[in-house]
Amino acid sequence: MNTSASNVCVFSHRQEIRDSIITAVGRRPAPDVKRVHYTEATTVAEVIGEVDAGGADLLVLDGEAQPTGGMGVSRQLKNELADCPPIVVTVRRKDDRWLATWSQADAVLVHPLDPLNAAETVAEILRAHALPAPHG
Repeated sequence: MNTSASNVCVFSHRQEIRDSIITAVGRRPAPDVKRVHYTEATTVAEVIGEVDAGGADLLVLDGEAQPTGGMGVSRQLKNELADCPPIVVTVRRKDDRWLATWSQADAVLVHPLDPLNAAETVAEILRAHALPAPHG
């Protein structure tokens, strides 16, 4: 595991969605948090493998991934893992934000992603989970 960076697992079956999340958040979402290293997952099995290996500091899950959406994955992980990493779920419509409550996600982002909001949301979660930036 890369200890000089926060490991963020981005899940979607669609490459363009993963790319949009990575681009919006960026490699350094805020000056006071670690750089971000991304792991991309295209299946739920890959997400679970990343979590089981202890390699994820944060999960960003596409709420509309197929065949299993990120909201269901979020709820499953939050209910089954004692030490679940924080989760951000992305949705297509503002009206779907309420589903994040059901999914037990720590935060929700709405497509099209606003880079300032996406970076700040991720930075807030990384700060809250005590992943400070290295000095220097």
